Amino acid sequence: MFIIGPTLMGLLFSLLIGALAGWCAGRLMGSETSALRNIGLGILGSFVGSILFSLIGLRASGFIGDFVVSVAGGCVCIWLGRKLS
Repeated sequence: MFIIGPTLMGLLFSLLIGALAGWCAGRLMGSETSALRNIGLGILGSFVGSILFSLIGLRASGFIGDFVVSVAGGCVCIWLGRKLS
């Protein structure tokens, strides 16, 4: 039987939050792209949001905090995607 370690579990949890946040960010931004692209941008946005929030001195804790940071980062990624295309 395969036991998931804490590192792998944290990665899976982060990907799940990022995917959900990408979907929410796409809805908030009125994105006309596919749900798969929004999910990918949300996963990328979770990393971008963490970096942006740390630059201004804020930290997220718990599911709600991580989710808010991921949605904000997803919105930034969708906005940047619109500007670049």
